[in-house]
Amino acid sequence: MTPTFSLAELAERIGGVLRGDGRAIVTGVADVGEAGSADITWITNPKYVEKLATSRAAAVLVPTDFGPTPMPAILCPRVDRSVAKLLAAFAPAIAKPETGIHPTAVVHHSARVAADASVGPRVVVEDGASIGPRSILRAGVYVGSQTIIGEDCLLWPGVVIRERCTVGNRVIIHPNAVIGSDGLGFYFDGGRHEKIPHIGGVIIGDDAEIGACVCIDRAKFGNTLVGQGSKIDNFVQIAHNVRLGEHCVLASHTGLAGSVRTGRYCVFGGRAGALDNVTIGDGARIAANSMTAKDVPAGQTVSGFPAQEHRKELRVQASLRRLPEVAAQLRELLARVERLEASKHDHP
Repeated sequence: MTPTFSLAELAERIGGVLRGDGRAIVTGVADVGEAGSADITWITNPKYVEKLATSRAAAVLVPTDFGPTPMPAILCPRVDRSVAKLLAAFAPAIAKPETGIHPTAVVHHSARVAADASVGPRVVVEDGASIGPRSILRAGVYVGSQTIIGEDCLLWPGVVIRERCTVGNRVIIHPNAVIGSDGLGFYFDGGRHEKIPHIGGVIIGDDAEIGACVCIDRAKFGNTLVGQGSKIDNFVQIAHNVRLGEHCVLASHTGLAGSVRTGRYCVFGGRAGALDNVTIGDGARIAANSMTAKDVPAGQTVSGFPAQEHRKELRVQASLRRLPEVAAQLRELLARVERLEASKHDHP
C-alpha cells in the first residue's frame, strides 16, 4: 500500500515549517521536472527556481531562506537531511525474515548464532563463527571460520566474509561484497610468481556500510581496518593492511593500494586512488579520477594524475586547454624567425 500524507503531516514528520495550504495529499517523491500533482519535490539552490514554474509538484522542500514558490513549500534548515527523512517516509517496506536458522542453511555445530538472529536460505556459517543478536544474513551468505558478526548487522545475498574477520555492530554489507580475500602479494623467484601468505584478517568498525561488489583484502599480518561510520560505494577495492579512518566516504571504483593510511572524514571521489604506503590526513579530499602518489596533508583537496593541490591542478588544466592556441602562436613565431634568418642573407 502506498503511503499517503498531508503536507502538514509531512512538515511535522521531517521537522520543517509549512508555508501554504497543508491539506494537499502527497503520495510520492520525485525530481522537480518529473513530479506529478501528488508528488513532493525539492530544490536547494535558487538558480533552479525557474524549474518550479513548470513543475506539477504538489509541494517543494526548500531552504529556510528560500524566496517565493508557486506551490506550497516546506522550509528546512537542512534540505539534505529533510529529503532523507522524506524518502524514509515513502520507502516501501522490506519484509524482515523470521528469526532463527533456515532449514537449508549449513551452520557448524561450534558456531554461535544469537537466538534472535536470522540466518537465511543456503547460508553457510563455518566453525567457531559468531552471529550477533538481531543480525540478518540473507540468502547465500558465507561466514568463514572464527569470523565474528556483531549486533544488528545486515548482510545482503551473496556476501562472502572469510575466516578470522570481525564485523562490528549495525554494519550493512550489500550483495556480493567480499571481505577477507587474499591481497595481491607475490615475489618473483625462478621465473615465476610465488605467493606470499596473507595470515591476517579484516576489522570493520561499527556503523560502516559496504557497497555491492566491494573487495576488502585481508592483511598479510595484523588486520586491514575500516573505521567506524565509514561508507564505501559499489566496486571499491581496499588492499591488504589498509587502515581506513573513521567516517570516510569512498565513491565507486576507488582503489586503495596496500598499507595506505587515512585519517578521519576523508572523501574519495569516483575512480580516485592512492598508491601503496601513502598517508592521507584527516579531512583530506581526493577528487574524482585522481591518483595520489605521495602523502596528503590534513584538510587538503588534491586532484589530477598524479594528484597535487587542487588549485595548482586547475591552473595546469587551464594552461593545457590553451595548448592549441599556444602551439599556433609558436608556429607563427618560428615562421617569422625563419623569414628573418632568410632575409639577412639577402642584403650585404
